[in-house]
Order: sequence, then structure tokens, then C-alpha cells
Amino acid sequence: MKFVAEALSLSEPAARRLYRRSILKTAFLPHPFFSDIDDAYLLEKKFGRYEEGTFIALSGGKTYVVRGFPKIKRTLVLSECVRRHFRDTDVAVEEKINGYNVRIARIGENIYAITRRGYICPYTTERAREQINDEFFKDHPDCILCCEAAGLESPHVQKEIYSKRLDFYLFDIRKAKTNEAFGVEEKLRIAEEYGIKVAPVFGVWSGDELVENAFRVVEKLDKEGREGIVLKDVEMKKNAVKYTTSYCNCSDLYYAFRYFNDLGRDFMVTRAVREGFQSYEFERLNLQELSREERYARIGKAVVEGVLDSIEEVLETGKLRERAKLRFRSEEVMELFVQHMRKLASVRFEYAGEEDGYHILIMEKVVASTADRIKNLVSGGFW
Repeated sequence: MKFVAEALSLSEPAARRLYRRSILKTAFLPHPFFSDIDDAYLLEKKFGRYEEGTFIALSGGKTYVVRGFPKIKRTLVLSECVRRHFRDTDVAVEEKINGYNVRIARIGENIYAITRRGYICPYTTERAREQINDEFFKDHPDCILCCEAAGLESPHVQKEIYSKRLDFYLFDIRKAKTNEAFGVEEKLRIAEEYGIKVAPVFGVWSGDELVENAFRVVEKLDKEGREGIVLKDVEMKKNAVKYTTSYCNCSDLYYAFRYFNDLGRDFMVTRAVREGFQSYEFERLNLQELSREERYARIGKAVVEGVLDSIEEVLETGKLRERAKLRFRSEEVMELFVQHMRKLASVRFEYAGEEDGYHILIMEKVVASTADRIKNLVSGGFW
């Protein structure tokens, strides 16, 4: 605990109090796969200048700090946000990949993938060691790669539109201890140099040209069933801003109502509100490809279809489940991942044999609360 206290500029008793209050938590399961890590903790909540998800590790007597990823603000009225927040600024329009956020760092001799919450994930780490060029960290030892892990074989968000497996899409390069970000052009140059995939950047614009092109990109991504965009000033001095497509809003609404008794109402309301503001702005700027009636139908379908699909699944199988197919090069890492996930969530696993030299594991999350509510309601129970 002494190394954590020193990293956070605290006394040891103060650091222990954070641990007792569950603000500071253990960030990994000790295992030979994490051979470089002697001990590691994470911040469950923001503390002082340190973001939620900040990771602190001890390796061979050296302390490593990986700052949590800064929250990206969201705009619901894109044109006015651009004029107010990015006045006289060159701005890159980047695709917002629909996956899960990981920070990739080198600790000791190996690469480690740290989730947004601050845990080292065995599955993501194994994939990162296969895909990320370790030479980057030899040349930039104090930096981290901020990536979106996306694809069909994801333990969190399964999207085949990106990849049938799990790939990493770089969106930022940052200094590990300070969170200082590299500029957009330098990030793209470094990514090309080391063969690292990037979240696509569609162009750099400013002023009215930025507004026009940002909307053009949003419409394109909406038709392709993608999530949205992130606006970044090219020097990365201002806060980035995100904006989602109508497709994403409705996809989220489908998911929310599929598990209506498990997800908070705030999750449902915010998606509907986003869609309302987008409809207002598209109509005001004569960008509206969908009529109001078509939007109403799109949202209504997402809501009703989500509930209906869940009712039918519960009546047919008695359960409501989310399933993910994962592949592991090492059986030992697969077993470690099972332990890791069981520590964090209620999940079941089924080994599905070998495929192309990988061990295949099916991960199943049973959504019990919504399933139980459906059984009660269809048998005449009260809401």
C-alpha cells in the first residue's frame, strides 16, 4: 500500500482508509500471466486530480500510474455546439467506435490491457499482446494507447460490423501519468509507423464547413449502422465532444427495453431525448431524411420489439440471456478470465472446444430480473 500512497501523494493510513471505503480496490488477480505485476490497485471513484479508473501498479520496485480516461462530453445540438465550443478551431471528425474502452500500457516486460474501470482484463490483454506492436512502448515508454476494443467476439459489446473477432482501434495516445494527449496528426503518424489500427478520421474542418461535413459524416454512419462521431481539436487542447447517430439511439432503446427490469430508467430516457433533439435539429436545418412519422415508427419499433423479443425468449426457453463467443490462445488465460469475470458479474461459461488453434469459450449472462418479471406478468401478475 506504500507505493499507492506515494503515487497519490497520501500517507499510508489515508490510502488504507480509501481501501476500506472501497474507493481504492485491487485491480487484478495474481497469476503467472501477470508476471510483471507485484501488486496493483484502481480508483473506483474520482479522487483529487485522479480520474475514476486510474490504475496504480508496483513492478520490480517501480511504480506505474495509468490515469483514468477523461469523460467525453456529449452534445445533442451539434451545430450550436460546434459554433460555441470549437470557434476558430481546426477540428478532426473521428468515428466513435462501438466497443469497450481499454488503455494499453507496458508494465515491466509485457503489455497489459486496462479496462475503463481500471481492471487488468486477461482476455483483452492476450488479444492486445497478439495485435499491438510492442516496439511502440520501447520508443515511448511513458505513454499509453487508448483504444476501443470492438468486434463480434467481445465480452461486452458484440458488433460484427467492425470485425468477426476482436480488434483494437486507437483513438488517443496519452502520457500515462499526466493524461496529456498527443495531437491528432501525430497520433495518426505514429499509428501508421507501428501498424496500429485507428478509429477512422474523416477529415479536419472548421467553422460552417465543419458543421456541414460533420452532419454529412453522421448521415453516412447512420446508414451503415454505426455509433457516431467524436469531435477533437487537432492539438487536443480542448475537451472532445461526442454525438451519436439515430441508429445508435434506437439500437440502445431496443437493448434498454429488451432488459427493461434490469436497466435504469435514465438509460432509456436519455436515448429517447437524444433522438428528439436530433429530430429537432435535422428538421430546423433541413437535413431531415426521415419524416417525423418515420422517426416515430423507428423509435416505437425499437421499444416494442425489444420487449416482444424478450417475452418470446422467456416463454420459449424460460431464460433471458446474453451470449458471447470468445477465443483464447492459452487455456490458462481462459481459466484466469473465468475467475476475473466471476469476481465482477454473474456469468456462466461453457467450453466449446478448439478452433484454428484457439480455445473457444461461450460466456453467458443470465438477465434474471427481467425474465422473472416477464414470467409474472404473462401469468396475470401485477406491474
